[in-house]
Amino acid sequence: MNPTEILKSALRVFDFLNGIIQEYGVYIFAVLAFLLILFLAWTLNGGLRRKLLKGKPMPHIPPLVVIQMGAPQKPPETFDPFPPLQDSQRCEREDRHLD
Repeated sequence: MNPTEILKSALRVFDFLNGIIQEYGVYIFAVLAFLLILFLAWTLNGGLRRKLLKGKPMPHIPPLVVIQMGAPQKPPETFDPFPPLQDSQRCEREDRHLD
């Protein structure tokens, strides 16, 4: 098969899809949004979990408590966006240079 024929057939498919989306795009979007809401509600109610664990016992994950042993770490130094004004040594050097 010639590559140009493959490209033409692909372009026909894309033109068909483009026409469908132009004519019925709003309706397709509305149906997909409605189906997404139904899927989310089903998933949040445990439908996916029930489907995956059909007939198996529910896995139990015990709570985990972490106790850090050793000396407590000092908190990180806080960032001061407005540090106190200081005399710059650079300015003093420039002033001496200008004399």
